[in-house]
This record gives sequence, C-alpha cells and structure tokens, in this order.
Amino acid sequence: MGTPREKYQNRIELLQGTLDMLILETLKWGAQHGYGISQAIGAQSGEILKVETGSLYPALHRLERQGFVRSEWKTTEAGQRAKFYQMTATGKRQLAADRERWEQMVTAIGAILNPAE
Repeated sequence: MGTPREKYQNRIELLQGTLDMLILETLKWGAQHGYGISQAIGAQSGEILKVETGSLYPALHRLERQGFVRSEWKTTEAGQRAKFYQMTATGKRQLAADRERWEQMVTAIGAILNPAE
C-alpha cells in the first residue's frame, strides 16, 4: 500500500484548470453525478488519474458558479438521490477554449522536451 510519502510521490498532479477541463469533457456526452464523473475520468485514463472527492466537488461547485454546469437532484437507477451535473452552452464554449489552450501547452512542452536538431 505504501507510506503516505510514497503515495504522494506517485500521484500525478494536475495543472491548475485541468481538472475543470476533464470534468467538462466527461459531461459532454450528458448529465452525470459526481461519482460517475470520477469513475469516468479514472477509466478513461487507464486508472492513472484518480479524482478525490475533496477535489471533485469543489471543482463542480466552481464550474456551477461560473455557469459552465448546472445541477439537478435526481433518483439513480439504484433508487438513491444524487445531484446530476450537466454542461451548459457556456460550458461547451469554455471546453473548446480549454482544449485549444491545452493543445498549445502540449505542443510547447513537447518542443522543449524534444527540441528539433
């Protein structure tokens, strides 16, 4: 299981704003509750990225305050009440802008790591 220090060293820290982008990306196919968002990010990343509730819910609340997502309480298939989040039109525009900035950053970092000869 490892010591807390080893766990910390093995974590991949997300750049500021990246979690918001990943949440919006997850919501582009439809409404989802927090646990489902967390599971989708983990599954899509091959379980490399794990979003803790202490990071996920503050991010969801921030996205809601910014008008990028809206939420609604619904009953799940298991009969439990859960808050479902859905991306707004403003959120879709934000996701497009975030993806463009992300691609620019990846290109820039790639140029530094693999300079042309």
